[in-house]
Amino acid sequence: MTDLETESTILRIKLAAENILKESAENLEVIPAVALKILRLTSDDKITKVSDLSKLIETEPALAAKILGYVNSASFPLPEEITSLHRAVNMLGFSAVRQTVLDQLFYNKLIKHKANQPFDQLFFWQHCLFVASLGRAIAVALKHDDPDLIYSAGLMHDIGKVVLESHGKVSYSDFILASESEEQISIKSEQDFLGLNHAEIGYIFCQQWDIPERILAVIYCHHDFPDEGSKFYVHKEDISIISIANYIAWMHGIGSISSSNTPDLAPEVLQHIDFEKLDIEDLLSQVDDEMQQTSGFYGINFPSVIELRATLVQTTLFLNRQGSASETQNTIPSNLSLSSLTTSHKSLIADEIIPWTLAAIQKDFSFDRLIMLNIDLKRRSLVTTHALPKSFDEKTLQHFNVKVESLNRTILQGLRERKPLIINENSGDDTEILQQFQVSEFLLIPVLSDNRLIALFYADNFSSKRAIEVDCVKQISPIIHELGIALKNAKQFELEKKRAELDPLTNLMNKRMVLNFLTEVFQLPAEELGQVAIGFMDIDHFKKFNDTCGHQAGDDALKIVAKIIQSLTRPQDFIGRYGGEEFIFILRGTHIKGAAIYAERIRREIERKGKILSQCFEGQELTVSIGVSFYKPEYSTYEQMIEAADMAMYAAKNKGRNQISIA
Repeated sequence: MTDLETESTILRIKLAAENILKESAENLEVIPAVALKILRLTSDDKITKVSDLSKLIETEPALAAKILGYVNSASFPLPEEITSLHRAVNMLGFSAVRQTVLDQLFYNKLIKHKANQPFDQLFFWQHCLFVASLGRAIAVALKHDDPDLIYSAGLMHDIGKVVLESHGKVSYSDFILASESEEQISIKSEQDFLGLNHAEIGYIFCQQWDIPERILAVIYCHHDFPDEGSKFYVHKEDISIISIANYIAWMHGIGSISSSNTPDLAPEVLQHIDFEKLDIEDLLSQVDDEMQQTSGFYGINFPSVIELRATLVQTTLFLNRQGSASETQNTIPSNLSLSSLTTSHKSLIADEIIPWTLAAIQKDFSFDRLIMLNIDLKRRSLVTTHALPKSFDEKTLQHFNVKVESLNRTILQGLRERKPLIINENSGDDTEILQQFQVSEFLLIPVLSDNRLIALFYADNFSSKRAIEVDCVKQISPIIHELGIALKNAKQFELEKKRAELDPLTNLMNKRMVLNFLTEVFQLPAEELGQVAIGFMDIDHFKKFNDTCGHQAGDDALKIVAKIIQSLTRPQDFIGRYGGEEFIFILRGTHIKGAAIYAERIRREIERKGKILSQCFEGQELTVSIGVSFYKPEYSTYEQMIEAADMAMYAAKNKGRNQISIA
């Protein structure tokens, strides 16, 4: 496309726009005036950005308050309050302020949209935020000259849809309603129905408002890559970055409308982005963090990582099915449902993921028996963890618990090569294992996490005696692949969950978990609640450990106390670090004498260990004071019971420390 052809095309678009819009583009207010000024400021190198940005924000009191509130929040522990907007912008940095302001202005504009319309403008805004954040992350990774401009371009790339929705004689919602029967809504569908597509109308609108040309190029060309003769070709890298970010957003189900509507990705895009420089997993992680922060900021629920993964799998398979309909060898098997491939990504709990996945496979393939065999590395054995049908008796399941070294050569070779296997009488030396499993044939597929074997999926037709089709291996393998990824995510989730529950220094439960446990305890029946005791414990003269021996000695003292409490506590009891040098224990099924004996045992053991280690603490002996409260009917809340134990602890200190006191 030459420049002349481009101008001719633009004239055609302008004329068409006059026919489909209620009024001229230059009279439309889709983007707030302040936002327009900020976008223009980006492209003017002569402007002193911080001072001019400060002046712009000052014209919007609500924005000014937002920025000052942000810089004075807990995120910036400053010694004094910042009251100067210019200073606030300087401290936060031009980039951070500009992004916050643009997001806020666009959000405030879109929040006023009509509810219950097919074109959901908040859903659209979420898409634009994702594209903007991912686009900027890619730009930074590629050392692009202006990542902030890319963010702005991502925020505005689909602005034509908002123009059509708000000011079209036929709205974008009307177009979506008319296209409900279409499996894929394309940019050509828009052209046919509206007379213009959203990229064209967005370009005309933004051109009227003097938006920087680099952003105009992205808006106009993010679906239709420009030819070398086009005036927009010089901005090919900008266009490519937003095109790929837009494509990834749709792949994750974060499109500008809620449908499976992933756009085509122009092959030229991949020629202008050096993917070897991009760590996509890391970039998406950055974007996810940013989106979750934005979610909290605006009080809107964005999809979690697990929901994105499930949508990505479903979208990929949908596209494969569409793209390979004429190529029989590549089609997804007709009996394999999309839900089977996404089932494993609907939870982050392994004991939910595995049964759901087995049930999904059972529904699609009707095996008689399905089993998940975990690999116990310590015992070097296969151990049954989950099975279908649930009527499986324990005696039968024991047949599937086998030592790894007892497996025959065929299976061991398959495990080493990470290959699925159908084992039957024709497989070679498999008679013994077939007899042990009491079948003539079974399917075995390795479950991998980071290419490490973590489990085995087993299936057979024990009752029906139906032969296992060879094709089903190819059909089930993608499900097991997704299961491996889901189990890895579940393990990571469990680790993060434990980190969130534990005090990092002592590895005891943190205060949040203590209070959660007490909330549950106070819901027990009265007879059980009457056997609950709380102990509040404080290290004596703890400040001296830090002042005399240093903070490392203080940390060591906390760890020693934590280990002693752990070693003396029953499984049904609860211990935690309450904060600073304070610890708490919660005893169930006890009486006041038993609680006192337990507290005294802890006190004595800490005193004994403290004397042994006193040389390590420059003569400072480690002791504790403990206050114990026992449940009484007048305690309506656990806070009252903690307070009673706390007061008893202070009574112990007032009596000379290193002793216990009963409330």
